[in-house]
Amino acid sequence: MLLTELSVMDSNNFCGNCGAGEREGRVVSDLVARRHYRLAHGIGRSGDITAIQPKAAGSSILSVLTNAMALDVIRLAGIKTTKQCFVVPMATGMSLVLCFLTLRQLRPKARYIIWPRIDQKSCFKAILTAGFEPVIIENCLEGDELRTDVDTIQSKIKELGAENILCLYTTTSCFAPRTPDRLEEVGKICKNEDIPHIVNNAYGLQMSKCCHLVQQAANVGRVDAFVQSTDKNFMVPVGGSIIAGFDSKFVEKISQTYPGRASASPSVDLFITLLTLGSKGYQNLLKQRKDVFLYLKEKLSALGTQYGERLLNTPHNPISMVISLETFDEMDNSKAVTELGSMLFTRCVSGARVVPRGQSKDIGGHIFQGFQSHTNSYHCAYLTAAAAVGMTKEDVDLFIKRLDKVMAKVRKSQKRRGDINGSAMEETALNEGGTAEEHAPVKIENDSEEE
Repeated sequence: MLLTELSVMDSNNFCGNCGAGEREGRVVSDLVARRHYRLAHGIGRSGDITAIQPKAAGSSILSVLTNAMALDVIRLAGIKTTKQCFVVPMATGMSLVLCFLTLRQLRPKARYIIWPRIDQKSCFKAILTAGFEPVIIENCLEGDELRTDVDTIQSKIKELGAENILCLYTTTSCFAPRTPDRLEEVGKICKNEDIPHIVNNAYGLQMSKCCHLVQQAANVGRVDAFVQSTDKNFMVPVGGSIIAGFDSKFVEKISQTYPGRASASPSVDLFITLLTLGSKGYQNLLKQRKDVFLYLKEKLSALGTQYGERLLNTPHNPISMVISLETFDEMDNSKAVTELGSMLFTRCVSGARVVPRGQSKDIGGHIFQGFQSHTNSYHCAYLTAAAAVGMTKEDVDLFIKRLDKVMAKVRKSQKRRGDINGSAMEETALNEGGTAEEHAPVKIENDSEEE
């Protein structure tokens, strides 16, 4: 009823409307019209995504309400002094591009973006798409964890000159063994050197620790804007993000950089979801995520021990965890490791990542050695999984069950490949009194839940 009330306030739904322009909210398919609740005008105006559109009063009200609720939920999550935010109909990577292009207007001579390495393509491509030169800071290995190299950041600033640096570009949410960047220390550097600081908070809003890092960096140093995904934090379809900051004027300037009107779909999705959950509902989801994280950690650690592996020690990562795959990697140059990953995927296990050693990736002419491990050479192959908002203990149990079956099959296959090779197969069979067929490599087949 509320969505219908807002919809009939848009001019395309007026009974006697006479549209004489090129963009009048006409929708030929009734199915499409119903899918969007007949909110066809989008949000914003040609020069400002947050501006009120006179012929789309209902859509404008919805946009303003959604931005207000988004601000409230950011503060509720722990970033309490956030001044302003707005929903953008673009995923996190392109929203970061928008932030960089806004900074270009303020620092026209700057050409470098200093970026502590994280092996996720869209994060890095945001720098290239915005037209800047990335300065990649390799991470420091501290025990099993990969952490921000603050000293190298400082030396790079001295080498390049603060005036030539557009911003420091840090990350909160990430797959272990990488941990959230040292935001407080980076924030202090940015304040002292008068360099902007943009934070990729993609799925960090669901974690109190990441929110605390952003808030503390703003308290003791400088944070100009932080960006989070709507789908990762609020379980809505992909396609939206929230740009937020502690300076209303800068956030407003970002909104004015967006050219043209924008799709209202991400705002509508978030509007419906936040009203469905309510503040208590969202807080309950955040508490549930913490409980599931501990449960997943316990189960994954036990499974790893069963196969002679260990849960790596990454206490600074509050969402993701890692088990080593050293015994799977030792015989056959990562074949068993990659096989394990592909078998998980064919058994409908999504999101978990198997990372072999020695991979490389070319992104825009930049070669990343050891790609996906966030460093040139990590000490072992591993599997990483995350306990994100919406995951349940039942999901964990099913994941562990399927992972257990896959690890058992790969281990069996790996053992036979290691023990029996080519013509040695027959000799082994004769010596042990068996047949060659009994010692043939096992055939991996899809398993069922009943298996």
